[in-house]
Amino acid sequence: MRKRRLPHSDIEVSRLGLGTATWGFGDTEDDSVAQLRLFADAGGTLIETANVYGNGESECVIGRALAKELRRDDFTLATKAGLVPGKPPLRTDASRARMLSELEGSLRRLRVDHVDLWLVHTWDRRVPVEETLEAIDTAMQDGKVRAAGLCNYSGWQTALAATVQQLRGAAPLSVVEVEYSLVQRGIDREVRPAARELGLGVLPWAPLGRGVLTGKYLDGVPEAKRGSRFFQWYVRDYTADPARVGIVREVVACARELGLTPVAVALAWVRDRPGVCAPLVGARTAEQLSASLSAESVELPESIRKRLDAVSAIPLGYPERSL
Repeated sequence: MRKRRLPHSDIEVSRLGLGTATWGFGDTEDDSVAQLRLFADAGGTLIETANVYGNGESECVIGRALAKELRRDDFTLATKAGLVPGKPPLRTDASRARMLSELEGSLRRLRVDHVDLWLVHTWDRRVPVEETLEAIDTAMQDGKVRAAGLCNYSGWQTALAATVQQLRGAAPLSVVEVEYSLVQRGIDREVRPAARELGLGVLPWAPLGRGVLTGKYLDGVPEAKRGSRFFQWYVRDYTADPARVGIVREVVACARELGLTPVAVALAWVRDRPGVCAPLVGARTAEQLSASLSAESVELPESIRKRLDAVSAIPLGYPERSL
Protein backbone atom coordinates (compact mmCIF):
# COMPACT_ATOMS: atom_id res chain seq x y z
CA MET A 1 0.00 0.00 0.00
CA ARG A 2 1.30 3.44 -0.88
CA LYS A 3 2.20 5.84 1.92
CA ARG A 4 1.60 9.48 2.72
CA ARG A 5 3.37 11.68 5.24
CA LEU A 6 1.48 13.24 8.12
CA PRO A 7 2.10 17.01 8.01
CA HIS A 8 4.60 18.51 10.47
CA SER A 9 6.01 15.08 11.32
CA ASP A 10 8.33 12.35 10.11
CA ILE A 11 5.50 9.80 10.14
CA GLU A 12 4.40 8.03 6.99
CA VAL A 13 1.09 6.17 6.96
CA SER A 14 -0.73 3.89 4.55
CA ARG A 15 -3.21 5.87 2.50
CA LEU A 16 -6.03 3.77 3.94
CA GLY A 17 -6.30 3.49 7.71
CA LEU A 18 -8.04 0.87 9.83
CA GLY A 19 -10.74 2.24 12.13
CA THR A 20 -11.61 0.20 15.22
CA ALA A 21 -14.61 2.00 16.73
CA THR A 22 -16.73 -1.18 16.89
CA TRP A 23 -14.04 -3.38 18.39
CA GLY A 24 -14.66 -4.60 21.89
CA PHE A 25 -18.46 -4.53 21.78
CA GLY A 26 -19.68 -5.07 18.21
CA ASP A 27 -16.97 -7.41 16.92
CA THR A 28 -15.47 -10.57 18.37
CA GLU A 29 -11.77 -10.53 19.14
CA ASP A 30 -11.12 -13.23 16.53
CA ASP A 31 -12.77 -11.04 13.88
CA SER A 32 -10.73 -8.04 14.96
CA VAL A 33 -7.42 -9.90 14.91
CA ALA A 34 -8.26 -11.35 11.49
CA GLN A 35 -8.77 -7.79 10.24
CA LEU A 36 -5.42 -6.73 11.69
CA ARG A 37 -3.65 -9.58 9.90
CA LEU A 38 -5.39 -8.82 6.61
CA PHE A 39 -4.61 -5.11 6.94
CA ALA A 40 -0.93 -5.82 7.68
CA ASP A 41 -0.65 -8.26 4.78
CA ALA A 42 -2.03 -5.56 2.46
CA GLY A 43 0.67 -3.13 3.61
CA GLY A 44 -1.62 -1.11 5.86
CA THR A 45 0.04 0.69 8.75
CA LEU A 46 -2.34 3.25 10.30
CA ILE A 47 -4.55 1.87 13.09
CA GLU A 48 -7.03 4.31 14.63
CA THR A 49 -8.57 3.72 18.05
CA ALA A 50 -9.64 5.69 21.14
CA ASN A 51 -9.81 5.33 24.88
CA VAL A 52 -13.62 5.13 24.68
CA TYR A 53 -13.97 2.61 21.84
CA GLY A 54 -15.55 -0.44 23.44
CA ASN A 55 -14.99 1.33 26.76
CA GLY A 56 -11.25 0.71 26.30
CA GLU A 57 -11.56 -2.82 24.96
CA SER A 58 -10.63 -1.79 21.41
CA GLU A 59 -7.21 -0.73 22.66
CA CYS A 60 -6.93 -3.96 24.68
CA VAL A 61 -7.61 -6.08 21.59
CA ILE A 62 -4.93 -4.22 19.64
CA GLY A 63 -2.49 -4.47 22.54
CA ARG A 64 -2.94 -8.23 22.88
CA ALA A 65 -2.49 -8.72 19.13
CA LEU A 66 0.69 -6.64 19.10
CA ALA A 67 2.07 -8.57 22.07
CA LYS A 68 1.32 -12.00 20.67
CA GLU A 69 1.64 -12.07 16.90
CA LEU A 70 2.16 -8.68 15.25
CA ARG A 71 5.10 -6.29 15.29
CA ARG A 72 4.44 -2.94 16.90
CA ASP A 73 7.00 -1.27 14.64
CA ASP A 74 4.96 -2.24 11.58
CA PHE A 75 2.12 0.06 12.59
CA THR A 76 1.32 3.70 13.20
CA LEU A 77 -0.88 3.76 16.29
CA ALA A 78 -3.36 6.60 16.68
CA THR A 79 -5.57 7.00 19.74
CA LYS A 80 -7.59 9.75 21.41
CA ALA A 81 -8.51 11.34 24.70
CA GLY A 82 -10.99 14.04 25.65
CA LEU A 83 -14.02 11.82 26.21
CA VAL A 84 -14.39 9.93 29.47
CA PRO A 85 -15.10 6.17 29.18
CA GLY A 86 -18.42 5.02 30.58
CA LYS A 87 -22.05 4.64 29.61
CA PRO A 88 -23.48 6.99 26.93
CA PRO A 89 -23.81 9.88 26.79
CA LEU A 90 -20.07 10.20 27.23
CA ARG A 91 -18.74 13.11 29.24
CA THR A 92 -16.27 15.54 27.68
CA ASP A 93 -13.08 16.36 29.62
CA ALA A 94 -10.10 17.77 27.74
CA SER A 95 -8.38 19.17 30.82
CA ARG A 96 -4.63 18.68 31.02
CA ALA A 97 -4.81 16.28 33.97
CA ARG A 98 -7.57 14.15 32.48
CA MET A 99 -5.98 14.03 29.04
CA LEU A 100 -2.66 12.82 30.44
CA SER A 101 -4.37 10.32 32.73
CA GLU A 102 -6.32 8.87 29.80
CA LEU A 103 -3.12 8.67 27.75
CA GLU A 104 -1.49 6.55 30.46
CA GLY A 105 -4.49 4.24 30.37
CA SER A 106 -4.26 3.97 26.59
CA LEU A 107 -0.58 3.09 26.74
CA ARG A 108 -1.29 0.33 29.28
CA ARG A 109 -4.09 -1.15 27.22
CA LEU A 110 -2.09 -0.95 23.99
CA ARG A 111 0.99 -2.38 25.79
CA VAL A 112 3.29 0.23 24.29
CA ASP A 113 5.49 3.03 25.63
CA HIS A 114 4.25 5.61 23.10
CA VAL A 115 1.66 6.24 20.43
CA ASP A 116 2.47 7.77 17.08
CA LEU A 117 -0.55 10.05 16.83
CA TRP A 118 -2.67 11.40 19.70
CA LEU A 119 -5.91 13.28 19.04
CA VAL A 120 -8.20 15.44 21.14
CA HIS A 121 -11.49 13.62 20.59
CA THR A 122 -13.79 16.63 20.71
CA TRP A 123 -13.93 20.31 21.63
CA ASP A 124 -14.38 20.99 25.35
CA ARG A 125 -15.98 24.40 25.81
CA ARG A 126 -15.33 24.31 29.57
CA VAL A 127 -11.55 23.99 29.27
CA PRO A 128 -9.29 26.71 27.83
CA VAL A 129 -7.76 25.49 24.59
CA GLU A 130 -4.31 26.42 25.94
CA GLU A 131 -4.74 23.89 28.76
CA THR A 132 -5.65 21.09 26.35
CA LEU A 133 -2.66 21.97 24.18
CA GLU A 134 -0.39 21.88 27.24
CA ALA A 135 -1.33 18.22 27.66
CA ILE A 136 -0.14 17.58 24.10
CA ASP A 137 3.10 19.44 24.78
CA THR A 138 3.80 17.40 27.91
CA ALA A 139 3.04 14.10 26.21
CA MET A 140 5.34 14.92 23.31
CA GLN A 141 8.14 16.16 25.57
CA ASP A 142 7.91 12.95 27.60
CA GLY A 143 8.28 10.86 24.43
CA LYS A 144 4.83 9.30 24.78
CA VAL A 145 3.41 10.91 21.63
CA ARG A 146 5.12 11.58 18.29
CA ALA A 147 2.48 13.78 16.65
CA ALA A 148 -0.88 15.21 17.62
CA GLY A 149 -4.11 16.48 16.17
CA LEU A 150 -7.80 17.19 16.61
CA CYS A 151 -11.01 15.26 16.07
CA ASN A 152 -14.52 16.51 15.31
CA TYR A 153 -13.50 20.17 15.59
CA SER A 154 -15.40 22.79 13.62
CA GLY A 155 -13.60 25.17 11.27
CA TRP A 156 -13.14 27.97 13.79
CA GLN A 157 -12.14 25.52 16.53
CA THR A 158 -9.55 23.93 14.25
CA ALA A 159 -8.15 27.32 13.28
CA LEU A 160 -8.05 28.55 16.87
CA ALA A 161 -6.30 25.49 18.27
CA ALA A 162 -3.73 25.29 15.47
CA THR A 163 -3.01 29.02 15.60
CA VAL A 164 -2.66 29.11 19.39
CA GLN A 165 -0.26 26.19 19.16
CA GLN A 166 1.82 28.07 16.59
CA LEU A 167 1.84 31.27 18.64
CA ARG A 168 2.96 29.34 21.70
CA GLY A 169 5.98 28.12 19.77
CA ALA A 170 5.04 24.50 20.45
CA ALA A 171 5.17 21.56 18.06
CA PRO A 172 2.52 22.18 15.38
CA LEU A 173 -0.55 19.99 15.12
CA SER A 174 -0.54 17.46 12.28
CA VAL A 175 -4.10 16.41 11.42
CA VAL A 176 -7.80 16.85 12.00
CA GLU A 177 -10.02 13.75 11.97
CA VAL A 178 -13.57 14.44 10.77
CA GLU A 179 -16.47 12.73 9.06
CA TYR A 180 -16.08 13.06 5.29
CA SER A 181 -17.59 11.19 2.36
CA LEU A 182 -19.57 11.70 -0.82
CA VAL A 183 -22.74 11.94 1.28
CA GLN A 184 -21.24 14.11 4.01
CA ARG A 185 -19.18 16.98 2.63
CA GLY A 186 -19.89 19.49 5.37
CA ILE A 187 -16.20 19.98 6.12
CA ASP A 188 -15.76 21.48 2.64
CA ARG A 189 -17.38 24.65 3.97
CA GLU A 190 -14.79 25.64 6.56
CA VAL A 191 -12.87 22.75 8.15
CA ARG A 192 -10.99 21.66 5.04
CA PRO A 193 -10.12 25.25 4.01
CA ALA A 194 -8.87 25.89 7.57
CA ALA A 195 -6.80 22.71 7.52
CA ARG A 196 -5.34 23.64 4.13
CA GLU A 197 -4.29 27.13 5.25
CA LEU A 198 -2.77 25.82 8.48
CA GLY A 199 -1.01 22.86 6.92
CA LEU A 200 -3.06 20.15 8.62
CA GLY A 201 -3.87 16.82 7.02
CA VAL A 202 -7.39 15.35 7.04
CA LEU A 203 -8.27 11.88 8.32
CA PRO A 204 -11.84 11.12 7.16
CA TRP A 205 -13.96 8.86 9.34
CA ALA A 206 -17.08 7.13 7.94
CA PRO A 207 -15.70 7.50 4.38
CA LEU A 208 -18.41 5.09 3.17
CA GLY A 209 -21.16 7.37 4.43
CA ARG A 210 -21.95 5.22 7.47
CA GLY A 211 -22.40 2.27 5.11
CA VAL A 212 -24.90 3.78 2.67
CA LEU A 213 -22.30 4.21 -0.10
CA THR A 214 -22.00 0.45 -0.39
CA GLY A 215 -25.40 0.60 -2.09
CA LYS A 216 -26.85 -2.05 0.22
CA TYR A 217 -29.79 0.12 1.30
CA LEU A 218 -30.98 1.17 -2.15
CA ASP A 219 -33.57 -1.62 -2.28
CA GLY A 220 -34.76 -0.93 1.25
CA VAL A 221 -33.63 -1.51 4.81
CA PRO A 222 -34.23 -4.94 6.37
CA GLU A 223 -36.88 -4.73 9.08
CA ALA A 224 -34.60 -6.09 11.81
CA LYS A 225 -31.88 -3.59 11.02
CA ARG A 226 -34.37 -0.74 10.60
CA GLY A 227 -35.51 -1.22 14.17
CA SER A 228 -32.07 -1.51 15.73
CA ARG A 229 -30.84 1.23 18.02
CA PHE A 230 -27.57 1.52 16.08
CA PHE A 231 -29.36 2.04 12.77
CA GLN A 232 -31.77 4.57 14.22
CA TRP A 233 -28.95 6.60 15.75
CA TYR A 234 -26.20 6.28 13.16
CA VAL A 235 -27.54 5.43 9.71
CA ARG A 236 -31.24 6.27 9.35
CA ASP A 237 -30.92 9.91 8.31
CA TYR A 238 -28.50 8.96 5.53
CA THR A 239 -30.96 6.51 3.99
CA ALA A 240 -33.98 8.80 4.26
CA ASP A 241 -32.51 11.83 2.48
CA PRO A 242 -33.44 11.84 -1.25
CA ALA A 243 -30.33 13.87 -2.17
CA ARG A 244 -28.06 11.31 -0.53
CA VAL A 245 -29.92 8.45 -2.19
CA GLY A 246 -29.25 10.15 -5.53
CA ILE A 247 -25.54 10.33 -4.74
CA VAL A 248 -25.47 6.62 -3.90
CA ARG A 249 -27.21 5.78 -7.18
CA GLU A 250 -24.57 7.74 -9.08
CA VAL A 251 -21.77 5.91 -7.23
CA VAL A 252 -23.36 2.58 -8.13
CA ALA A 253 -23.69 3.66 -11.77
CA CYS A 254 -20.04 4.76 -11.92
CA ALA A 255 -18.93 1.50 -10.33
CA ARG A 256 -20.89 -0.50 -12.88
CA GLU A 257 -19.28 1.41 -15.75
CA LEU A 258 -15.79 0.83 -14.34
CA GLY A 259 -16.33 -2.80 -13.39
CA LEU A 260 -15.68 -1.96 -9.74
CA THR A 261 -17.61 -2.09 -6.49
CA PRO A 262 -19.35 1.01 -5.08
CA VAL A 263 -17.07 0.63 -2.03
CA ALA A 264 -13.92 0.97 -4.13
CA VAL A 265 -15.27 3.96 -6.04
CA ALA A 266 -16.45 5.83 -2.93
CA LEU A 267 -13.18 5.23 -1.06
CA ALA A 268 -10.99 6.18 -4.02
CA TRP A 269 -12.88 9.46 -4.35
CA VAL A 270 -12.39 10.52 -0.73
CA ARG A 271 -8.84 9.16 -0.53
CA ASP A 272 -7.71 11.46 -3.33
CA ARG A 273 -9.42 14.63 -2.20
CA PRO A 274 -6.86 17.43 -1.66
CA GLY A 275 -5.45 17.40 1.85
CA VAL A 276 -6.62 13.91 2.76
CA CYS A 277 -3.98 11.68 4.36
CA ALA A 278 -5.93 8.45 4.85
CA PRO A 279 -9.63 7.55 5.04
CA LEU A 280 -10.33 5.39 8.11
CA VAL A 281 -12.22 2.28 7.04
CA GLY A 282 -14.14 0.26 9.60
CA ALA A 283 -15.47 -3.23 9.07
CA ARG A 284 -17.36 -5.93 10.93
CA THR A 285 -15.53 -8.78 9.22
CA ALA A 286 -12.33 -9.46 7.33
CA GLU A 287 -14.45 -9.96 4.19
CA GLN A 288 -15.83 -6.42 4.50
CA LEU A 289 -12.36 -5.03 5.12
CA SER A 290 -11.03 -6.84 2.05
CA ALA A 291 -13.65 -5.06 -0.07
CA SER A 292 -12.46 -1.71 1.27
CA LEU A 293 -8.79 -2.52 0.75
CA SER A 294 -9.50 -3.18 -2.93
CA ALA A 295 -9.72 0.60 -3.32
CA GLU A 296 -5.94 0.86 -2.94
CA SER A 297 -5.37 -0.09 -6.57
CA VAL A 298 -8.17 2.11 -7.96
CA GLU A 299 -7.47 5.40 -9.70
CA LEU A 300 -10.66 7.08 -10.82
CA PRO A 301 -10.80 8.57 -14.33
CA GLU A 302 -11.14 12.35 -14.30
CA SER A 303 -14.55 12.14 -15.96
CA ILE A 304 -15.85 9.92 -13.15
CA ARG A 305 -14.36 12.13 -10.49
CA LYS A 306 -16.07 15.19 -11.98
CA ARG A 307 -19.42 13.40 -12.03
CA LEU A 308 -19.06 12.48 -8.37
CA ASP A 309 -17.88 15.98 -7.48
CA ALA A 310 -20.95 17.45 -9.15
CA VAL A 311 -23.59 15.11 -7.76
CA SER A 312 -22.27 15.44 -4.19
CA ALA A 313 -21.52 19.19 -4.22
CA ILE A 314 -22.92 21.12 -1.27
CA PRO A 315 -24.23 24.70 -1.41
CA LEU A 316 -21.74 27.28 -0.22
CA GLY A 317 -23.27 30.51 1.01
CA TYR A 318 -21.92 33.61 2.63
CA PRO A 319 -19.16 33.73 3.78
CA GLU A 320 -17.73 30.30 3.03
CA ARG A 321 -18.35 30.51 -0.72
CA SER A 322 -15.28 32.73 -1.01
CA LEU A 323 -12.96 30.31 0.81
